[in-house]
Amino acid sequence: MLKVEILGTGCKKCQQLEANAKEAIAARNLEADIAHITDTMEIIKHGVMKTPALVVNGKVLSQGKVLESKDIEPLLPVQ
Repeated sequence: MLKVEILGTGCKKCQQLEANAKEAIAARNLEADIAHITDTMEIIKHGVMKTPALVVNGKVLSQGKVLESKDIEPLLPVQ
């Protein structure tokens, strides 16, 4: 199962990235545990300085932008 984390304060951009990630996961018919991390110290532990950020299985895939679901799909690993 994928572990997907959205890092950010919960602003509209963070919420949109989370929605886009969920859409990409559904389009690929994958199972994922999705968490929205808002704690600043946890965000910094990932080395992220710009939010929103997308983390999959512990790897930061993007930061500082809202990826569209079509752009997230190819970044997701095959299960």
